[in-house]
Amino acid sequence: MRLGGRSGGVLAAAAFLAACGSSHTTRAAKAPTSSSPATVARAPSTMPSMASSLSHLSLRQLAGQRVIYAYRGLTPPATLLERVRHGEAAGVIFFSNNIANDRQLRRTIKQLQSANAASPVHAPLLMMADQEGGQVRRLAGAPRQSEKEIGQSPNPQARAQEAGQDAGRNLKSVGLNVNLAPVLDVFRRTGDFTDQYERSYSSNAQLVSRLGRSFIAGQQQLGVAATAKHFPGLGAAGHDENTDRAPVTLRLRLSQLLSVDELPYRSAIAGGVRLVMLSWATYPALDPSLPAGLSPTVIGRELRQRLGYRGVTITDSLEAGALRSFGAVSQRAALAAAAGDDLILCSARTLELNSPAVGEAAIRGVVSDIESRETSRSAAEEAATRVIALRLSA
Repeated sequence: MRLGGRSGGVLAAAAFLAACGSSHTTRAAKAPTSSSPATVARAPSTMPSMASSLSHLSLRQLAGQRVIYAYRGLTPPATLLERVRHGEAAGVIFFSNNIANDRQLRRTIKQLQSANAASPVHAPLLMMADQEGGQVRRLAGAPRQSEKEIGQSPNPQARAQEAGQDAGRNLKSVGLNVNLAPVLDVFRRTGDFTDQYERSYSSNAQLVSRLGRSFIAGQQQLGVAATAKHFPGLGAAGHDENTDRAPVTLRLRLSQLLSVDELPYRSAIAGGVRLVMLSWATYPALDPSLPAGLSPTVIGRELRQRLGYRGVTITDSLEAGALRSFGAVSQRAALAAAAGDDLILCSARTLELNSPAVGEAAIRGVVSDIESRETSRSAAEEAATRVIALRLSA
């Protein structure tokens, strides 16, 4: 909630590593049954089934394939560069405080990718930002219009595609390869949480579906991966219901969730969106006790199985106030990984910590989860396989 699919990557990953075994042990009866074909959402069938070629990675390195780091200021700290060199990072998210101008950002990204050349995982880092448009932009320039402005424009579908293309060109020009956009929330009332920042295309789910898919297509054809967020939808959140700050429960009927909030995701998945970000709100109609991003039911049964999504899943910020009752960062990371989140976003926007330290805590949590056998190593390798396929196609 921060205010803040091509086949080429799969084929490249097939040459680089193998899809792993089918075991996916998670906590709880919440997980889908092992007979479900979508319990783990494997990479597509073009990736051959072979003995794991990720066995050479240590548990820390394997866990690191799940972690997106952040840092404060214009210069990546030495601790982050060390994690990258050791193969303990999947990527970095950039905020406005990391960016002085395009030239500086290009230099920073080159420095991080150069450090990554020493990593045992020979795939580019994921370099990402929230470049939604309107009020939520980390880089100057396009897309200048907010989603709401696009939705109200005379030819919104053409404008959405242009906005996606503009975002893709802007991000690619500085070396960024992932955009944490578009927002696919279907707002309910004028001035509610999503609408007040103009982050929703419309209160009409059909229109949101069309415009979101057009944005995704426009951006991804330029080689910048898009992220549909925040599954299964935050459009019903009231004006002050902000998961960055506190827990949020959206008591929608299941029929509402399926026909309104999830509708744009069906369109985005059909259009090949590369990433889906999970919401930190709780949806009792799907899971009465866990936020969506910590719920094997929401990720495994709803997103993977029912909607058939096979791409990369990513959490919202791990430090969100919505997770205050789920322990320290390491515990939250373990729960997220066990639930089926491929990438864990450690943006450190709300904690008094040096940002790379948050990523380190996430690695410890995921390692502990595997060592305690709450999650099998093969399940961790399957998640890493999806992430590395994305990195190789970036």
